[in-house]
Amino acid sequence: MLYRLVRAIVAFALGLFYRVEVVRHVSDLSGPVMFVGNHPNSLIDPALVFVITDRQVTFLAREPLFRAPVLGWLLKGLGALPVYRKQDHPGLMEKNDGTLEAAASALAQGKAITIFPEGKSHSAPQMSDIKTGCARIALRVAKKGTALRIVPIGLTYAQKHRFRSKVHIEVGEPILVPALATPPEGKKEQEWVQALTRQVGDALRGLTINLETWEDLGLIETADQLFALRNGYRENDPERLRLMAKGAGILRSVDPERFDEVKEDVLSYRARLEMLRADPKDLSLSYERGSIFAFVVRNLAALLFGFPLFVLGMALFVVPFMILRLLSMVAPVSRDRRATLKFVSALVMVPAWWALLTAGGWALWGTPGLVTVLLAALPLALYTRYFYERRKAALGDLIAFFRLGSRSRLRVHLIAEGERLQEEIQRLADEFRPKLEAERSMSSGG
Repeated sequence: MLYRLVRAIVAFALGLFYRVEVVRHVSDLSGPVMFVGNHPNSLIDPALVFVITDRQVTFLAREPLFRAPVLGWLLKGLGALPVYRKQDHPGLMEKNDGTLEAAASALAQGKAITIFPEGKSHSAPQMSDIKTGCARIALRVAKKGTALRIVPIGLTYAQKHRFRSKVHIEVGEPILVPALATPPEGKKEQEWVQALTRQVGDALRGLTINLETWEDLGLIETADQLFALRNGYRENDPERLRLMAKGAGILRSVDPERFDEVKEDVLSYRARLEMLRADPKDLSLSYERGSIFAFVVRNLAALLFGFPLFVLGMALFVVPFMILRLLSMVAPVSRDRRATLKFVSALVMVPAWWALLTAGGWALWGTPGLVTVLLAALPLALYTRYFYERRKAALGDLIAFFRLGSRSRLRVHLIAEGERLQEEIQRLADEFRPKLEAERSMSSGG
């Protein structure tokens, strides 16, 4: 009962905090299943498992979290299992054997567990080395005579600490671990564990974007925008971004001089567009009188009819908004835990403020006030945020129009530069596509 309640609340709240996009390559998630994922966003990562399956899942979490106020009680209530890390408990590492056995027993009974085999959350531009814990659990299950599936989950955040940013969840093809009639022993057991660990790592890297440096992200995103614009594709397709990141890595290794030239050209182009607060697709727009008139009417209507509601929403919710903003600025947390801080704080603050407003409505206007505030407060808060984001985007479009639409020579120059870069990126894509497709077929075949 507690699990279903928590799952419903957290899944609903995550859908409000992020724009969640799920791609599933497997429809059946029944039976003994071990979900394994990359770990870029602290406690948000395991919470996203609530979104992809309605099964009850046993989580493995760092032992210090079990001693945290509220969170520790919640983890225990969800039936999570503690993992003892050497840096946390140098003298208690033997307790991990009990954790691994408990996880294996749960799987042998047909249950599901979740583990993040990197071992810790981080904000590095690529995945860390995969620890052997998931393979060792799988080995124990196989020794018990039970087959299981390891389901890799790739988590890709657009801006993981930003409200209403996109998170792409890709549920990959399962890795089947059969029951072992004759379990390996000694050196062969170590080889079995290492082989499965590598297989899990390869599967996760195939579902995530891995870069040499964070600077490469700007390179990949701008190259993708130019490539998508040239070919009429949707921007920021996760699969294409992964292929571009792999292609960039190949070019860097086989021809570093050419890589540096392309990188410098693309990032220089990106910097000039950012100075104008524009992006490549703005250059392809034709500013016709009809479209300009529609833009003006649409935004004037939004201001006329929506602005009063926006002002009301700001007046009612400015206090919790400012508290959450201040907390995220002053709290000494690492980048990978910033989103968790915001999410958990909002999960506590918003219902409390909602209850306070409802009590205020009841005190001022009795039962009608109570019902009105209870039903309208949350939709108003969401609308206020939506209105702010939409008008902010409209302002960006307006700035791009005045800086590009009325400066034809600059726009012509940037279009010409963009077309030159598009041609270069297309040549690179055509050159490396066979190698990337061969790697992908080998990976899926393995």
